[in-house]
Amino acid sequence: MATQPSGDDILRTILDHDTIAVVGCSSTPGKDAHEIPKYMDENGYTVIPVNPYADEILGRTAHDSLGDVDTEIDVVNVFRPSEEVADIVDDVLEREDVRAVWLQLGIRDDEAGQRIESSEREFVQDRCMKVEHKRLV
Repeated sequence: MATQPSGDDILRTILDHDTIAVVGCSSTPGKDAHEIPKYMDENGYTVIPVNPYADEILGRTAHDSLGDVDTEIDVVNVFRPSEEVADIVDDVLEREDVRAVWLQLGIRDDEAGQRIESSEREFVQDRCMKVEHKRLV
């Protein structure tokens, strides 16, 4: 009987990827949606900001949507309300490159998670990427 990976193993697998598209990335210092992507950037990740209301965040071009990102994405990190997750997952499922979706602390959508996992990708919800990175990496 094969053993299932533990929760920490899944988190480590996701954190081993290099490129993170941050949906809802903020240009406002002090907001979690700015500080957490900034931390990930400072720790060697390529952060791709997705925010239709900003031109540039963290010194990188901000994209209007995931569909506008023309480079490969490993992980989509979501800083949007739970009710917007289903539409974001629709965008993810249109891409073949995305390997995981991570919903930040306080953001949950079980149905969207099932859709992601059914597509053989990893899914994390209601967890802080910065906290888990500090704990596991």
